[in-house]
Amino acid sequence: MLHLRRGTLVNFISNAQFHPARSFFTKSRPIPPSRFKTSLYATVFALSTGVLAVYYFDARSALHRYVLTPILRHALDAETGHKVAVKVLRSGLGPRDPLNDDQRLKAKLWDQVISNPVGLAAGFDKDGEAIDALFNLGFSWVEIGSVTPKAQAGNPRPRVFHLPDDSGLINRYGFPSQGHASVLSRLRARIPSFHTVVDTAALRAGSLLAVNLGKNKESPAESIDDFLLGVRTFGPYSDVLVVNVSSPNTPGLRGLQNRKHLEELLAGVVLERDRLLTTSLTPRLPKLVLKIAPDLNESQLLDIAEVVRNSHIDGVIVSNTTIQRPKSLIDPNKNQVGGLSGAPIKPYSLKALRTLRSHLPASIPLIGCGGIMTGADALEYARSGASLIQVYTGFGYDGAGACRRIKDQLIDELTREDTTWGDVVNKAVNDLSWRAPHPTKKDASIEGTITQLISEAQELKGLLDKLDEKMVEEARSVVNPPDNSAVAVAQTIIR
Repeated sequence: MLHLRRGTLVNFISNAQFHPARSFFTKSRPIPPSRFKTSLYATVFALSTGVLAVYYFDARSALHRYVLTPILRHALDAETGHKVAVKVLRSGLGPRDPLNDDQRLKAKLWDQVISNPVGLAAGFDKDGEAIDALFNLGFSWVEIGSVTPKAQAGNPRPRVFHLPDDSGLINRYGFPSQGHASVLSRLRARIPSFHTVVDTAALRAGSLLAVNLGKNKESPAESIDDFLLGVRTFGPYSDVLVVNVSSPNTPGLRGLQNRKHLEELLAGVVLERDRLLTTSLTPRLPKLVLKIAPDLNESQLLDIAEVVRNSHIDGVIVSNTTIQRPKSLIDPNKNQVGGLSGAPIKPYSLKALRTLRSHLPASIPLIGCGGIMTGADALEYARSGASLIQVYTGFGYDGAGACRRIKDQLIDELTREDTTWGDVVNKAVNDLSWRAPHPTKKDASIEGTITQLISEAQELKGLLDKLDEKMVEEARSVVNPPDNSAVAVAQTIIR
């Protein structure tokens, strides 16, 4: 031990002789002013970067609403800005909503409790690239798509136009899609490799993942095959499948809203969905939701309501974009061809929703979509009978904090009225929904008479059947008389 210590001491002294700066006897030198400034700047920069990072990753930051989102909107064309936003979220560098949802925001949809009523409509994440990042922004319902069976480019560019003066947007995308195979691979990649029990395809409690099913442009206009394939492909990986027959940018698609075609379509997708129990390993069946246009007249809406009532469809989204152009539009892009969304569409969507609510039973929920920018807008949809709401254009204009802002405004409104989202929805649905008409006395009398006639007819049929059997037996006895033993003996003696 002593030998080792002496060797160590000798080495230390030797090193000190050749490297005076390392010796115990060398006095510390003062840090030059230039190095001091550099250290100070580095410290300030590190602290500033840390504070900015915390600020950036909080979706509530005004940075997103008033700086980053406007820069994207003004520096890039509408479609490029859209793609950049999706790529940033996909990278994992997107902000998050840091707050848990208030209990007053809880919603009920079918047998599922949803943490809040604010969902993201289809069209933003067309190919399922940023699903979890969008849930992290606070949405309870994320709807990807529309997804078409085969990959397709959509309509020529430019095909998206901001209307900032009207808080609106016009698009004629035409279902650009990477196709079923690409989107399916992403949905499968999300599933945890370790064994776990997951109640929803969203992979988080109180949330739902929806896939919006589209149709390829070259497919026959009246064919439902693309939708059936979509059900088979995405049924095991989604909570909700949305049958989109309402985009104005695919020729002939809206024709499937006509009664005859719609009956065939809904019957087909329901049957295909129910087959999943025997053809896949999914422990649950996805809900089927129809998405309609706001441009249908009352007669068409009544037809749709009757078809939906007589089908096993689970709900309706009201609505998609409109081809109408309100006179109030002032933005130079107002005459662009395509579907209009945003604030100008709200009156059309609300009118269609109220009409449909009054012709559908309470058991069939409606999801409101169109022009929802604030918590007050969302509450107006709830009072009109919508169980959930979806945003799209408002999210594009307000940025990453749009969902949290709407939820905060909703909480303020609900607190002021001392109520909850669920209470508002339940009251509206109970008051406004369609009820099967009760039979009148005359109807009951007619029904009783018909029942009696049916009973008497059945009794008469029974008597006729017995008479017929008796006549058949008598006829047989004439042709083949019964064997008489005495006669047989006499005939034998004579012989």
